[in-house]
Amino acid sequence: MIYELRTYTVKPGTIGDMVKAASTVSRDIRKDEYGKLEGYWSTEIGPLNQVMHLWSYSDLNERARLRAELAKNPRWNNEYIPLIRPLLVRQDIRLLNAVRAPVAPPTGGNIYELRYYRAKTGGAAKQWLDLFTAALTHREKYSKIVGLWQTEAGQPNEICHIWAYPDLNARAVARGNAMKDPGWQEFLAKGSPLLEEMGSTIMLPAPHSPLK
Repeated sequence: MIYELRTYTVKPGTIGDMVKAASTVSRDIRKDEYGKLEGYWSTEIGPLNQVMHLWSYSDLNERARLRAELAKNPRWNNEYIPLIRPLLVRQDIRLLNAVRAPVAPPTGGNIYELRYYRAKTGGAAKQWLDLFTAALTHREKYSKIVGLWQTEAGQPNEICHIWAYPDLNARAVARGNAMKDPGWQEFLAKGSPLLEEMGSTIMLPAPHSPLK
C-alpha cells in the first residue's frame, strides 16, 4: 500500500471555494474509483490557505494507472479542473509508506494535527521510528495516533504522523501529560538527537473527509 499526501496552497480568501469544489464536484466524479480518499482537511494553524488530502493506492503502479485514467475523464477536465485552477498557487506531494495505517477516531468532530519530522541522514529515520513505535504505548495513554508514515518521495528522511483531538484544549492536556510520562521522557531523550527539523499543522476536516 502506498499513500499520497497532496498539499495545495490556494489564494487568500479562496479556501472555502476549494473545499466546496472538492467535497461536491470532485467527490462526485472520483468517488473511490481513482484511489481511495483517506482524509481531506483545511489548515487552521501553521501554513495557512492550504488543503491537505490523503489518498491510498495498492502500489505505485496502480497510482500511475488510476491517475492517468482520471486525467482522461471528461467530467474531471471540464467540470472540476476549471473550478480549482484559478485558485491554486502551489501543489506539493509526499509519497508515504505506512508504518501504521490510518485508523479513524471513535467519534467525529475532531481537530487533526499533522506532525512532520526530518531526520538526519544515514539511517536516522529508521532509528527514530524504531524508538517511537516502541514508546507509543506511553504516548497513547493520553491520545491515540491516527496514522504514521515514512516518506518514499517528496521529502527524504521524513516521518509524518497524524493525531486527532476533540479540541485544542484536549490537545494541550494530552501533550502536557505525555511530557510528564517517564517512558515518554526516555524516548524523547533518545529520539530527539536523531532529528534535524520538526513541523506541525493543525487541520480541520472537510465535510467529505472520511477522517472526521
